[in-house]
Amino acid sequence: MTRLPPQSSLPLDQILPGDCVEILASLPEKSVDLVFADPPYNLQLQNELWRPNMTKVDAVDDDWDRFGGFAEYDLFTRDWLSACRRVLKDTGTIWVIGSYHNIYRVGKVLMDLGYWILNDIVWVKTNPMPNFRGVRFTNAHETLLWAQKNKGARYTFNHHAMKALNDDLQMRSDWEIPLCTGKERIKLNGSKAHSTQKPEALLYRVILSSSNTGDIILDPFFGSGTTGAVAKKLHRHWIGIERDGGYIRLAQERIDAIQPGMFSEDLYVFRSKRDRPRVPFGALVEAGYIRIGQFLYFGKSQLTAIVLSNGSIQYNGIIGSIHQVGREIQNAPCNGWDHWYYLDEATGQKQVLNTLREKYLAEAQKSDG
Repeated sequence: MTRLPPQSSLPLDQILPGDCVEILASLPEKSVDLVFADPPYNLQLQNELWRPNMTKVDAVDDDWDRFGGFAEYDLFTRDWLSACRRVLKDTGTIWVIGSYHNIYRVGKVLMDLGYWILNDIVWVKTNPMPNFRGVRFTNAHETLLWAQKNKGARYTFNHHAMKALNDDLQMRSDWEIPLCTGKERIKLNGSKAHSTQKPEALLYRVILSSSNTGDIILDPFFGSGTTGAVAKKLHRHWIGIERDGGYIRLAQERIDAIQPGMFSEDLYVFRSKRDRPRVPFGALVEAGYIRIGQFLYFGKSQLTAIVLSNGSIQYNGIIGSIHQVGREIQNAPCNGWDHWYYLDEATGQKQVLNTLREKYLAEAQKSDG
């Protein structure tokens, strides 16, 4: 079994050669922020594939994708997913990518082990390989399962960063990204160096969405090193595990060639609303942003509430916070900052209350600076 020196620090930004289950057993418990896994798919290919022009298709027929049957594959899946769960922090998440050949079996094992699935993402390939025999639909997508280690634990999701990446629209669970081709595809002697190399754009979304700068990202099936390459570009630490010496050499050369940006670390940091200082509505009243006796307007309706001196509001005999009163009105959870409006006297237009909170925070930041 491959062992790390006792009490050693984590082998950051390194490729560890060997079997992933054995090496994971050598890493400290609860030490990794994010896992991305691209395991063997168990494609079960029986015959060679040929194009209509009689050229052979370079399909996935590597030895690492061969298993004795479903039982053997399920045991393999349980072993590596269990090992990943041990090293994953309680607040960590895992991504696993697969095709229809294996993703449903992987999903069952994930759930059996206690992971909680947050999303399934459909990677829609804009340039899929055709079904040359014409006996099935063209397989134009793969599925990524995103799961947290413990249900209900706090985890990283950079919602606003992903929204900005998507032209200020909330990013959906269907990602249209082309297969890895052209200059990005690593080749050896004119052929694909790795049969299932993933596009960097795919890993960019995975890593940007669910990790922060300085986080540790582990890939137990490192292959050609796409995870490490993108992690390095985004100022994350990475650990790769790979048993094929050829892949290790290719991945190391690829990552060594990347020059990390010399920009300020602030360019890689995204602050979520949860990370900002909490602002009670009463603080806006104290600071004069909102006046005692001023009316607030609920959404686009004609309903109004009046502001009290202690930061509560009153509507139709109901007194409480902007969130509590909003919840009573719509009989559903309510974020008062987004549902209540105030009248901007300078423009005569109603503005969402959150704009005043943002102004208050900006002024407070100036004062601290």
